[in-house]
Amino acid sequence: MIWYDYYYFVLVVPAIILSLFAQAKVKSTYNKYARISNSKHITGAQAAFNVLSHYGIRDVRIECGHGKLSDHYDPRSNVIRLSPEVYSGASIASIGIACHEAGHAAQHAQNYVPIKIRNLILPVANFGSSAGVLIAILGYFLGFGILIDIGIILFAAVVVFQLVTLPIEFNASSRALKVIEETGMLQNEERSGAKKVLSAAAMTYVAYLLVSLMSLIRLIIRTNRRR
Repeated sequence: MIWYDYYYFVLVVPAIILSLFAQAKVKSTYNKYARISNSKHITGAQAAFNVLSHYGIRDVRIECGHGKLSDHYDPRSNVIRLSPEVYSGASIASIGIACHEAGHAAQHAQNYVPIKIRNLILPVANFGSSAGVLIAILGYFLGFGILIDIGIILFAAVVVFQLVTLPIEFNASSRALKVIEETGMLQNEERSGAKKVLSAAAMTYVAYLLVSLMSLIRLIIRTNRRR
């Protein structure tokens, strides 16, 4: 039962609190810079196009998607889908987010190695996220050590996947900020605002990794005590 799970409260709960703080930070930072237009009135769609042009990428489309903060790059269809307020918006936040997604497109175009590693882990991580803990718990109650080990390995794949995701996200932001500066899309203070938006977003990935890592450590400790 969770109410007597000492390790849950000591390991997992602080990580969850940090993730909630990170999410709140993203929203507050985004809302702040979403209200400030860039001095050149460049839209998110134009900014993403500028990044693609900088890298000589011609085969990636930029489309207006649906929903708030639904921005992403789809490597399967080679499309950058920007949320409506980012696609047509000229805010500092819009520029930062659009350029970040275009940074992902540049990573795929240049065969960025961490993406290849993440794609290899993805199938196992997807299965491990939904079944890893359940398999370990089943083995725990049935007394089957092999099931416990399988469950832990599957859930560990989730942690590794999130760990590999970190350099991918940081690199996409680094590419975005570099192009923003080199092309002069944003002025000094505006670039600082875009960097704050992207840094806040990156911290959510760090927080999610911490939650998964603490959950894995808790799972290992609990099952080892059972043994």
